[in-house]
Amino acid sequence: MLVMGVDAGGTSTRAVLATDRGECVGFGRGASGNPTSSGIPVALAEVRRAIAGALDEAGATLADVSWIVVAMAGHDARGGASDWILDPLTQDGFAGTLTFESDLLAMYASGAVAPVGYGLVCGTGASAVRVEGGRIVATADGLGWLLGDRGSGFWIGRAAAAAAVDELDGLGPATALTPLVLQATGATGARDADGGEDGRSVALEQLVRALYARRPVQLAAFAPLVFDAADAEDPVATRILTEAGDQLVRTLELVSGTPGPVVAGGSIVSRGGIPQDRLRAHLDAAFGGQQFVLVDSGAAGATMLALRHAGIEVDEETLRRVRAGIPA
Repeated sequence: MLVMGVDAGGTSTRAVLATDRGECVGFGRGASGNPTSSGIPVALAEVRRAIAGALDEAGATLADVSWIVVAMAGHDARGGASDWILDPLTQDGFAGTLTFESDLLAMYASGAVAPVGYGLVCGTGASAVRVEGGRIVATADGLGWLLGDRGSGFWIGRAAAAAAVDELDGLGPATALTPLVLQATGATGARDADGGEDGRSVALEQLVRALYARRPVQLAAFAPLVFDAADAEDPVATRILTEAGDQLVRTLELVSGTPGPVVAGGSIVSRGGIPQDRLRAHLDAAFGGQQFVLVDSGAAGATMLALRHAGIEVDEETLRRVRAGIPA
């Protein structure tokens, strides 16, 4: 029996074809497979491309697959239309069962099989979940850039932009972030207040225009600059990352209960640095000795969920086999 796990993210899509023992026999990639961020036509094309890549590598067809789990933000097993993807796959020969699962549940299942545990994602956005009996029973944050995503890449990037604006406007201290943000936005004007309109510096005027020309969520692109400045011991950058780590701790506390493994993913929490250090210190104090597992995607977890849906009993060894078979 073959099953397939599909991790359909806003940036990339990964499809894993596995046997009932968790041995990966095919792997495929695509671009954004999330219909919310990319629209249904693009998302469908990329999901199908990833699935076709996995099938081609194994020399298999959709008729050989008994169960497909598609993990993506905005969908879970309790609802959400599936005909946009199920109907085309059926036309391609799929006769099995397709199930949507939360991307957060797939991320957790990529790092742990314990019935009770926690998932924390912090990339562009940020959220945390508590898992019990293989299902999500509590969720915190994940409310988007306008209302939440505290400690996320967007949150950090916006703080960097604000720190640069504050320095140029005379409201905040000098920081290494200012030249980094100016360079990243192409604001090359003079930083003194003589050449701009209404007594402002040209650099500030250029920076403000460049920032408002972006979609708000694109401020997340400045987050790596904060890590760079903190590595150079800039106090403003260090403060931003410390506060980001504390925000992530508070988000995790909102779903915390019985101690269990914590699986974390996303560019901010996965890289070494202050936010991860703050999380590890909190977990040592709160849970003491529990696993802290970093994962780079939900592909393994989607595959594990597909195995479970197909009635296969999975364990740590199954997870090890699945993870070992997925290309880096």
